[in-house]
Amino acid sequence: MTQALFSYPKQALFGRVLPKNKIYQHTATNSTLKALFVQQIEQIIWQYKLAPETINLPAKPGVAEIQIFDISLKTPELNEAVLRCIDQAIPFPIIYQLHYAERIKVMAAYKRPSTTDSHKWLVDAYLASNWLAQDLIRQPLPAVLDLALLYEHLLRQLIPLPPRHGEDIQQHLQRWTELQTKQAECQKLQNRLHKEQQFNRKVELNAQLRTLQTELKRLQN
Repeated sequence: MTQALFSYPKQALFGRVLPKNKIYQHTATNSTLKALFVQQIEQIIWQYKLAPETINLPAKPGVAEIQIFDISLKTPELNEAVLRCIDQAIPFPIIYQLHYAERIKVMAAYKRPSTTDSHKWLVDAYLASNWLAQDLIRQPLPAVLDLALLYEHLLRQLIPLPPRHGEDIQQHLQRWTELQTKQAECQKLQNRLHKEQQFNRKVELNAQLRTLQTELKRLQN
């Protein structure tokens, strides 16, 4: 995985505290979810707005702006249901910077408007960097042509699988998801093989394992 911390331009600074109750007002939150907000989150700051008027990149369908949220945590773990709630409340793509004990982690999910309901947003599985030092030198934003390409670039930094030539972000994410599934299947099969006593069954499991390993190589290359 490449370094996921970026230096955002000063002209894009928004720097406003986002009260938790504002999020509750714009999404369906039950008592359990509200408790997670209270237990795990100290403060949410809407830190940057990457928009045509702030970074001079044109908007594209589904990516009119990109928001950067800084979240100060009370605990080292954050339940993804909290992020999903925020994503449902804010109708823009969001990149999260989580802060805890002088470390920072970047998280985001590929987010886009539904093709059947323009008022609904689809939010994929969350991607995350490792915990990084707060004072790590940040990389500059890439030279891209529009906000959609910028959003793709920010997301790809969180996918620990190099993109293929010509592969769009959805294909890249789908391949990463499939790879994770196959890796889990491979681990389960190896565990079964280790416990299996019957020779004939070991042969069958070995054959299945070789097929899975071939699939893993295909997805990784």
